Amino acid sequence: MAHTTTESHAIHSSNLITTLHLSQQAPVFLKRQLSSERSPISLLISNQEGPEKYGMIEQLFFSCLQTGDDRSALLCLEQLTSRFGPSNERVMGLRGLYEEAIAETQSDLENCLRKYDVSLSENPLNLPILKRRIALLRSMSRPADAITSLVELLRAVPTDAEAWCELSDLYQSQGMNAQAIFSLEEALLIVPNAWNIHARLGEVLYICACSTETEVSLQYLRRSIRYFCRSVELCDGYLRGFYGLASATSLHLGRSCLMTSSRDLSTTSMEDILSKEKVEKLNIFSKRKLQEIVKQRSANHQLWEHAQGELIAAKELLDRMNEPQ
Repeated sequence: MAHTTTESHAIHSSNLITTLHLSQQAPVFLKRQLSSERSPISLLISNQEGPEKYGMIEQLFFSCLQTGDDRSALLCLEQLTSRFGPSNERVMGLRGLYEEAIAETQSDLENCLRKYDVSLSENPLNLPILKRRIALLRSMSRPADAITSLVELLRAVPTDAEAWCELSDLYQSQGMNAQAIFSLEEALLIVPNAWNIHARLGEVLYICACSTETEVSLQYLRRSIRYFCRSVELCDGYLRGFYGLASATSLHLGRSCLMTSSRDLSTTSMEDILSKEKVEKLNIFSKRKLQEIVKQRSANHQLWEHAQGELIAAKELLDRMNEPQ
């Protein structure tokens, strides 16, 4: 099956065990035909009213798609269609996602794309369909078309921070780092306290610094360090933020030493020296915090199961930094 990426608000990748458990229960829930007039899922959650009830059905739909249970996903989709109607924009987006998931050939995916184009010709501002079309273009390895579509979407809805982040990711995949940085800056204007976006911007700047060894690389690194600092300030214990801060400060210290040794010490400003002292303190602080986080989470079996990749990467970084030079 050619499953494509769903919207980030619908995926709980950090809790795959829960997702799998939920989807495994779906066939039992959906086969409870206790009433010909009431949905089996409605019976299951009859104590809930309003958006919560259908939010659970929608979450079950995503969980089933993630685990390949397309039959149960279709039953969920039919329940939502019955309640909100086939012309509901969100339902249209979910149906498009389902058709992408069951597509078996490139031709099937092209057919999904054509259906999106027809829907958009009738309503150019159907946001769920616009986003599904962009995700599909990306999964079909058509980044240029995806970028064009995202730019058009943001012209209509410039306050969509998620779309700015997606655009940044696409720009970076094409080596357009300046545009990627700009897009994340736009996202932060909308959600200034989003620590994950601060960290992501720090990562992009760090990647830019790694691509050059000139004085410009230090400028990128200083900006990168500032964004990593802000991310951990907003979210104490944010492993990814401390990982980035440790990496950026280590690289900054190494490169600043090389550049200083190649210059006359009399030309080294007091600002450069103070900056180096601050970076050294941040480097020590970030490594200490990273060690604490790794130790704490490694002892917690549940956290280890949910974030093995991040913890392993953090351990490897600390091991490299502790190796004798």
